[in-house]
Amino acid sequence: QKRLVESGGGSVQAGDSLSLACAFSGPSYPMAWFRQAPGKEREGVASISSGGRTYYTDSVKERFSISRDNTKNTMYLQLNSLKVEDTAMYYCAAREGVYRTGSPRPTDYKYWGQGTQVTVSS
Repeated sequence: QKRLVESGGGSVQAGDSLSLACAFSGPSYPMAWFRQAPGKEREGVASISSGGRTYYTDSVKERFSISRDNTKNTMYLQLNSLKVEDTAMYYCAAREGVYRTGSPRPTDYKYWGQGTQVTVSS
């Protein structure tokens, strides 16, 4: 059974940093981070292939960094220079099959974590 468990969310001030982690069981699938703010659709933030290829949505480029350590079965998201608009529930997800470039789509991902809240105040 594939399981993903996020950790590391919290409440910070604008300009601060946070580190999220996603522990996963199973093969080293392509993975991604999504976020969902109240009243908004789930949005793909960043994705990473099993070999380390990455993609970032424009709004987080130069601020967020996705990485993974397959030996520890863990994926990470480093969030720097946080903005109020980054406030959301953040989810990690994994998909079977090949890595897809471009904005990750929720429907392409089969396995999901329970989410971790990131709140940024001004």
